[in-house]
Amino acid sequence: MSDLASTRASQPSDVDPDYPLQIVPAHARKGVLSLGVVLLGFTFFTPTMLAGASIAPAFSFGQFLTIALLGSIVLGVYVSALGAVGARSGLTTVVMARYAFGEKGAKLVSLLLGGTQIGWYGVTVATLALLTQQVTGLDGPLWRWILILGGGAVMGLTAYFGYRGMELLSAVSVPLLLVLAGWVTWRSLTEIGGLGGLGEVTGTGELTVAAAVTAIVGTFASGGTQAPNWTRFARTPTQGFSSAAIAFIVGELLMIFFGGIGALAFGIGDFVEVLFALNLIGWGLVFLVANLWTTNDNTAYNFGVAGAELFNANTKKPFVIGGVVIGTLLALPIYDNLIGYLSWLGILIPAIGGVLIGDHVANWRRGMPEPLAYRFPAVRWENVAVYAVATLAAWISSRQGILIPPVVAIVLAVVGAYAVGRRLTPDLGQPVAAA
Repeated sequence: MSDLASTRASQPSDVDPDYPLQIVPAHARKGVLSLGVVLLGFTFFTPTMLAGASIAPAFSFGQFLTIALLGSIVLGVYVSALGAVGARSGLTTVVMARYAFGEKGAKLVSLLLGGTQIGWYGVTVATLALLTQQVTGLDGPLWRWILILGGGAVMGLTAYFGYRGMELLSAVSVPLLLVLAGWVTWRSLTEIGGLGGLGEVTGTGELTVAAAVTAIVGTFASGGTQAPNWTRFARTPTQGFSSAAIAFIVGELLMIFFGGIGALAFGIGDFVEVLFALNLIGWGLVFLVANLWTTNDNTAYNFGVAGAELFNANTKKPFVIGGVVIGTLLALPIYDNLIGYLSWLGILIPAIGGVLIGDHVANWRRGMPEPLAYRFPAVRWENVAVYAVATLAAWISSRQGILIPPVVAIVLAVVGAYAVGRRLTPDLGQPVAAA
């Protein structure tokens, strides 16, 4: 088993420069600032603010802040742990799944993660089209589909060009979003009478704490599980952990907070509509496009690398194109059933990341062999069983309304994968030359 430091310096000439199937070499690694900007562009997401806007009215302001912090920490710790694993391994989430689930078992992971990200791409494209119609007055189904098809095509371009395209877009949009969101927060505080006015909010009590935290974690159950797709470019595991923590604790908390403040001050559960209420229609549209674009290019990148693993291809680009087409065509059907879609994401996805973390700590923390030079077992049934049990427990938790389903899935999967990895003697594969 070779360490990351011994990764082959040379790569085949036809390899995608984003290394969808290989360990990222040392010369292609990035710093915390670069990674943090890209990941912040991912987490600065209008639906996250919508989640904040839907949660805040149910609680007092102090309770809302506590819940926002708790949900962001739960999500952030989970994603940051995966971020560190991604940096140490140098591999995408779906390729790491080959080590944890086996060659064939990883295909299930690719289908789940790639498929759910295609769905998210469609949701985002539909959101862009519907809100653009509100701004421009371009009513009717024909204009809606023109906006959906045009938006889906344009937002796929930066993902097609890989990490560099996402880095450049995020570097422009993230500061813009921070300035604009901060300004609207100040206006919201003015509207409600400052912190004193917020302190008088009592809340409706229509949501439980567990349900609210689950909603926050669920906003990035799928996307956060694929954080290694970017943190694999980090130079050290600490940098991978830190960049993910910046995005998924700080970024998530800010988005939940911004959305919640707007809802409390204006009685509007949509941050973009708050901008419209302030007669900032032009800026609202700029915010909307930049915000959704920075997230959707990351989403397209995710299903691109998932497709590359699924079909064992050295390039993600055909799968970016295919996923963009499918997600765009399914935009409205998925958007119209969003609540059910999000509920299943929170049940099906988190255990995948938990298995990857537990298995990595048990078997691979000293280094991982180059995947293209390694023959994996077809299926590592012990980890498939751990995933199934953890997911079933999350489903029962959701049905019974006890505990927090994503947390149940993550904890059981991490503990279970570590336990079977240490106590059994699993078939971990062997070099191709020795097979």
